Amino acid sequence: MIRARAFRRNLGTGLAAAALAGGWGAAPASAEPIFLSKQYPRCTACHYSPSGGGLLTQYGRSLSREEISTFGRSGAAGVASTDAPGSEESFLFGALGSDGPLQLGLDIRPSHLDLNVPGRSIADRNFLMNLDLQAAWQRERWTAYGSVGRGPTGGGEFVSYEHWIAYQVSDAVSVRGGRFLPAYGVRFADHTSFTREGLNLAQDDQVYGVEVGVSTDRSLLQMSVGPGRAESLVAGSGAAFTASGRFQHDLNPRTVVAGSVLYRGETDIGPRSTDTGVSFGYAPVRWLTTWTHTDLRFQRLAVSDRSYIVANQTSVEALRGVWLRVSPQVRWTDNDPRGEVRRMVYGLDFYPRTHWHVNLSYYRDHHRFGDLHTQTLLAQLHLYL
Repeated sequence: MIRARAFRRNLGTGLAAAALAGGWGAAPASAEPIFLSKQYPRCTACHYSPSGGGLLTQYGRSLSREEISTFGRSGAAGVASTDAPGSEESFLFGALGSDGPLQLGLDIRPSHLDLNVPGRSIADRNFLMNLDLQAAWQRERWTAYGSVGRGPTGGGEFVSYEHWIAYQVSDAVSVRGGRFLPAYGVRFADHTSFTREGLNLAQDDQVYGVEVGVSTDRSLLQMSVGPGRAESLVAGSGAAFTASGRFQHDLNPRTVVAGSVLYRGETDIGPRSTDTGVSFGYAPVRWLTTWTHTDLRFQRLAVSDRSYIVANQTSVEALRGVWLRVSPQVRWTDNDPRGEVRRMVYGLDFYPRTHWHVNLSYYRDHHRFGDLHTQTLLAQLHLYL
């Protein structure tokens, strides 16, 4: 598993498609925005983390069986399930039980990567993108959460990308502190998406900080502050004040609009920046979901002080548990043609049973500067136990 940004440096700054090799599994299993069509507009409907991703709650595991999987649901194809209630979706298929305050999850992703870059010969790769153990402990109003897994470098060391403690102050207000990915925009499962990798919200971009959430029946406000990116603080490369805010309003159970802002202070390796974004999610029917995100970044650079990102992801459930996905994306920088990249992503997501997710994604990147075209094929078997 290779860091996305390090891999890009190895291939040259113009070969952004190579960033796809940067181990999705280095992060916990991400939220799936396509399931807005199932009338679940909030991440906390299924996940412990308020910003999505990571360990599923018991309710989320149950939904993954009844609402998502092709063959795992009770009475699928007119045949009653032979599994005991709650056993298939539970950790290790219920071998350890699931009645206590401690919940566990194991995330494994064997993968195949094929890169096609003009003028370069790059061998196909078969590798284990991640092996993560996730845990959540809840008692009354308290939640403790953590994950541990293989690091993104080849050394095989274990790291914890997320660990935090949360307290539910009231039905509407919650507070958490620790290491987490700040809430911003829409969290596509693909961390190489321009709306994630392009905004420094990828697999190892969590921050240390404190977050306050205020929730009502139709709105959610999340605000966080902290000393900066966690990996930079651990490496001793300096702190940089970071603050974020995201407001989501649910127009109805299948229509969502959200506005986000993210401020990062200046560091030795990066300028001060402010990201502002607007996201819109719409699911007119149960088999169709579309999300659109636009982003404007202000930063102090010699070439330009503004950069832009526009991305859409539209998913269609062709058959139960079989989703077809298309995602046009573009990013560019004022007065700097080298920064313009246009991407098309075509994907298939298949959820045969509760713990199984087969993902095929094909990427076509067009770098306008130099008229360079790159192609990437990623195949994953995602096992969530």
